[in-house]
Amino acid sequence: MSDLVKPGTADQAADLEEAARATDAVVLEADQATKETLEDYTLRFAPRSYRRWSTGVVAVSALGGIAYLADFAIGANIGISYGTGNALWGIGVFALVIMLTGFPVAYYAARYNIDLDLITRGSGFGYYGSVITNVIFATFTFIFFALEGSIMAQGLELGLGIPLWLGYAISTLMVIPLVIYGMKALAKLQVWTTPLWLVLMVGPFAYLVISDPDSVGTFLAYSGNSGGGVNFGSIMLCAGVCLSLIAQIAEQIDYLRFMPPKTPENSGKWWRAVLLAGPGWVIFGAIKQIVGLFLAVYLIANIVDGAAVANEPVHQFLEIYRNMMPQWLAMTLAVILVVISQIKINVTNAYSGSLAWTNSFTRVTRRYPGRLVFVLVNLAIALILMEADMFSFLNTILGFYANLGMAWVVTVATDIAINKYLLKLSPKVPEFRRGMLYAVNPVGVVSVVVSGGVSIIVFFGGFGSWIEPYSPVVAVLLALVLTPLMAVLTKGKYYLRRTDDGIDLPMFDEHGNPSGAVLTCHVCRQEYERPDVARCATHDAIVCSLCLSTDKVGDHLLPAQ
Repeated sequence: MSDLVKPGTADQAADLEEAARATDAVVLEADQATKETLEDYTLRFAPRSYRRWSTGVVAVSALGGIAYLADFAIGANIGISYGTGNALWGIGVFALVIMLTGFPVAYYAARYNIDLDLITRGSGFGYYGSVITNVIFATFTFIFFALEGSIMAQGLELGLGIPLWLGYAISTLMVIPLVIYGMKALAKLQVWTTPLWLVLMVGPFAYLVISDPDSVGTFLAYSGNSGGGVNFGSIMLCAGVCLSLIAQIAEQIDYLRFMPPKTPENSGKWWRAVLLAGPGWVIFGAIKQIVGLFLAVYLIANIVDGAAVANEPVHQFLEIYRNMMPQWLAMTLAVILVVISQIKINVTNAYSGSLAWTNSFTRVTRRYPGRLVFVLVNLAIALILMEADMFSFLNTILGFYANLGMAWVVTVATDIAINKYLLKLSPKVPEFRRGMLYAVNPVGVVSVVVSGGVSIIVFFGGFGSWIEPYSPVVAVLLALVLTPLMAVLTKGKYYLRRTDDGIDLPMFDEHGNPSGAVLTCHVCRQEYERPDVARCATHDAIVCSLCLSTDKVGDHLLPAQ
């Protein structure tokens, strides 16, 4: 605003000087924030100039993030509690829900090159409303970081004699150097380590099935601690624990947003990569859960005191390795598998969690503190959970969290599939820029608060024990119904504050991909592609999305239409 002041007195001159200093400070802060976010396009659209990876590299990098061993522990836990039959049906329900909800958001991420938070803003939540879902996702990342860190600490204690408390610290601290450098470093890490991880994981299972075929029959007949048969309540309790992983799609999307433009030449590869690395991650997740239960049942049936460690992945693999090779080599490979798995997933957990916290903080305070700050915050919370022995309460923690994760992802997926394409009340092109969106859209916010809140009450028995196992069903159904209902009641008027961003250039190219046209932000003086900028309200110039986010007084925001 300082360029609009016309000095005529000493007071006016002083005001001008003060305003100039304030403007310089804002520009300096914006410049510092810009330099960091351009490493991996934190909080913003990922431009095609940065997206140089092939569809295959992006897919492998995304799938590398699901190398976690938590699936083995989850499968073992639900099977031990409810038996193989209920666990298999529960895993099937989990896989179906993930496929249906994951496809719309994965497509939007790959097509429009934005992460799930940016998609959420324009899919029913508004600019500030999606802060709620960012906190839900950040919670997912530190819960699963703690879970994987606990598994690694178990491996270090077993293989090297390192006390658990120290193992927790090691598993936390070793991730920091790897996660600082963003997508470029993560892509290399995932591609290089995936072949070894696959051999170490698949080999023992294949060996056991071939060498001891009777183990398959034992597995299928296992009835668990409940001792009962297959029933719907137990199936849903199993599915509820598995569905705590529903927010994993957000981590897949942190990679999928770097997909290259979709063209007639690469259309087939593009779709295969999106489907496999997006909702398709659940195929591998479900297989790992089944294998985890299979190995647990084998330990219970064949190893003395096997039941005490049957849900710990490091023991599952160690016992099978011992049948295949000398003790020293078995122990070495078991530890290597645990360490590789933990690193592959926890660099993603730390990276994605830092994005979620940073995004929320920047919007609320209009300051960009740097992503590294929230890497450390996320890791500190995870370390506290590990030291508090969260592994012992795994089913309860994951079952509780599943309600929040489902409320969020189902709401966003429903807004895309129904409100955008069927009811046409939500704009098809996702909007994420401040000034273009209302602060809060009741469509998504009400849906998540009500569906998540009610399902949590159900989970803790607030509506009686008879409905308690069905809290996942409650979360899904409420989100599925409330999202279109709220859109109809509000007539879709809270999605867009403006429909025109003031720039007379097309947003998309001839193939429907975001335009690669480059424009310069007058605040941070950096070049950005067309979808990441808007016209400034007070200057005949362009301003980027991050500078809009850090605009403390709203100087740059265009008025509502």
